Amino acid sequence: MADLLRIRETVIVEGRDDTINLKKAVDCFTIETHGFGIRRETWDAIEKAYRERGIIIFTDPDHSGEEIRRKLTEAFPDAGQAYIARSDALKKGDIGVENAAPEVIVEALQKAISHMKKPAVHQEESDITMQDLEELGLSGGSGSRELREMAGKYLGIGYANAKGFLTKLRGFGIKREELNEAVFAIRNK
Repeated sequence: MADLLRIRETVIVEGRDDTINLKKAVDCFTIETHGFGIRRETWDAIEKAYRERGIIIFTDPDHSGEEIRRKLTEAFPDAGQAYIARSDALKKGDIGVENAAPEVIVEALQKAISHMKKPAVHQEESDITMQDLEELGLSGGSGSRELREMAGKYLGIGYANAKGFLTKLRGFGIKREELNEAVFAIRNK
């Protein structure tokens, strides 16, 4: 068996099955939130990991997972963000990180890490505008939702509505050229 990718940062997941699946794909330390009711001890452990190692939030691509991600991101705004598409997390009607293939997990974590290493980009420095999203077909047109979902997967930033997608693009420091390349690659598959 090949050596597993080693993740320095602590990966924050929802539960034990997520940890088990991640460890099949990468060598990492995880902290499990066990859902919405995150205990004080868990918050303390996440805070410590955030200060000492950095953290990557890797929650399920469903409503509950996004709510947990939102709470964690409010508390830890510089956390890395690993995303997988719903289609990559679905197994027998169940959606979760525990269902993702190892290569999907590795790709999501590598993208999260690469975005963490970029210098912080403030929204006023970003060169992507809402007009760019409209011109690329990512907003306001037929099929824009689906294209945004595919572009979010391609870029490793997850899905959002048009306004949220623009915020994510800017927050991750993704430039217009990188977005153009992503849309081109998706349309030419």
